[in-house]
Amino acid sequence: MDVNQIMVLGVFFSTIFALVATNTRPSTIFAAAMLILLVTQQITFDEILQNLTNKGLITLILLLLVSSAIDKTALIKQIGRKLIAPSFALSYWRLFGLTFFSSALLNNTAVVASLIGPVKQNQYHPSSRLLIPLSYAAILGGTVTLIGTSTNLIVDSFLQEHGHPGFAFWDFTLYGLTAGLSCGLLMFVLASLLPDIANKKTDYRSYIVEAEVEAGSELIGKSVEDNHLRNLPELFLVEIVRDRQLITPVSPDFIIEQGDKLIFSGNVQKLDNLSHIKGLTMFAEADGILRENLTEVIISNRAQIIGQTIKALGFRALFDAAVVAIRRDGEQLSGKLGEIKLQAGDFLLLATGPDFQTRQNLSKNFFILSEQKITRPLSNWQEWITMGGFLMVVALSATDILSLGIGLLFFAAVLIAAKVTSNGEIKRNLPLNLIVVIVGALSLASALENVGVISMSTEMLMPYLSDTNWFVALIVVYVATLLLTEFVTNNAAAALMFPFAYGVAGLIGAPLMPFALAVAFAASASFISPYGYQTNLLVYNAANYRFSHFIKIGLPISLTYSSIVLILLNMTYF
Repeated sequence: MDVNQIMVLGVFFSTIFALVATNTRPSTIFAAAMLILLVTQQITFDEILQNLTNKGLITLILLLLVSSAIDKTALIKQIGRKLIAPSFALSYWRLFGLTFFSSALLNNTAVVASLIGPVKQNQYHPSSRLLIPLSYAAILGGTVTLIGTSTNLIVDSFLQEHGHPGFAFWDFTLYGLTAGLSCGLLMFVLASLLPDIANKKTDYRSYIVEAEVEAGSELIGKSVEDNHLRNLPELFLVEIVRDRQLITPVSPDFIIEQGDKLIFSGNVQKLDNLSHIKGLTMFAEADGILRENLTEVIISNRAQIIGQTIKALGFRALFDAAVVAIRRDGEQLSGKLGEIKLQAGDFLLLATGPDFQTRQNLSKNFFILSEQKITRPLSNWQEWITMGGFLMVVALSATDILSLGIGLLFFAAVLIAAKVTSNGEIKRNLPLNLIVVIVGALSLASALENVGVISMSTEMLMPYLSDTNWFVALIVVYVATLLLTEFVTNNAAAALMFPFAYGVAGLIGAPLMPFALAVAFAASASFISPYGYQTNLLVYNAANYRFSHFIKIGLPISLTYSSIVLILLNMTYF
């Protein structure tokens, strides 16, 4: 073994150690590895640029960029409000079905993020009995198609880097669908193992928000419970004002009528969940200036507006701003937003017009604190363009009429033209950390091949693996990837294990495809640890889970999932 081989192997094992033993970001670790390889001339700058333009990587980037636009659509949010029912079995299968099948096409992390709120806020079942199944359903659903999870596209990029045409859209479906539905059934049978723990306290500051039921609203004539108004993420219906009468507390069977003012308390960053309810207009929307960027202010102790109501002040004309929400520390506010008398120290969330910053009376009344962001709902035609366009791209790719990368590129251009997203938003959503991880892993694999480490390893393993059954070698690759993904991220595990799988397949003369699929499925099979997959981390932080909760339910899921995938791969390829 020469100096170059020792150096590259040192970088390889140091990368694995850093990913497992430290809390450093994977992007930082792979960037450092790439720089060391470049400085020591184990790879060239041209090779890094070639890895940066990998077709699979570009497809993944485009998919993630259009996913951020799809996240704005109301479909998942509207269904999410209606998911949880008094029956646990019905709630479980609704949640599993929606998450599993939507994750096969949409970004599974975004799906989980959209559904955590309705699950946490439901009034029927402890959220701890549903959040782990939510995460696992997203992981399982992501393995059904090529675009279900970034892990599949990362392995696809490695295949193309080695001269293979890559995966077809449905190459994962037989294995992912069979294993996913089987694990869903097992998880339901094992539901008694899910913990029953109190909801984690939220750390946001509650504002009071008013919304009016307009004519033709989908809420009219139905009860609070039937409208699922108690399942809104981090927003609580505390009062209803009808004909100047204040109704509190609001009972579940209270019937909503036109003109009702619904008073919510909660997290202002979740206001988009109100905007997606047809015929429900927020207080500031009536003034026509509710925008994505909101300004948070506190009323000064010398303010001239103290003791007056928003309505009596003519707030919009006075400040070129509309009040979206109010918060008063140490006191529960009550009644219509426009009729609350303002006090010194009140926090106001303002939707501001173009002249707001130029008004001379701002400093006399407010201390400006910060800007908040809310997601504005899409119009009906923008919703149709977004969902219809995405499904069309998927259909064209699935039927091999158009490549996924080209379809996504045109779709991104359509989204910009339709103002669903913008150039600035695309720049902000560019997944730089993931790009660094993939390019770094591709560069590390190139270095391992350049200095002969892969071929040397093949020669060393020849006496042991030359007569080995292909299926045994496949199990070794799968288990090694599975163990690694529980300690590092799924994307890093896939990137690090593919060169090893590629070498083993070449050594024993086996087809590459089952080994590539084994790496992809194993890298996604993070059920035992809350740290290996981002959806696990989301639900772990949303509830008071302990590590042992994931082990208890995740171990049998992992064993079942792995057994089914390996058996099907053996039946299909060997």
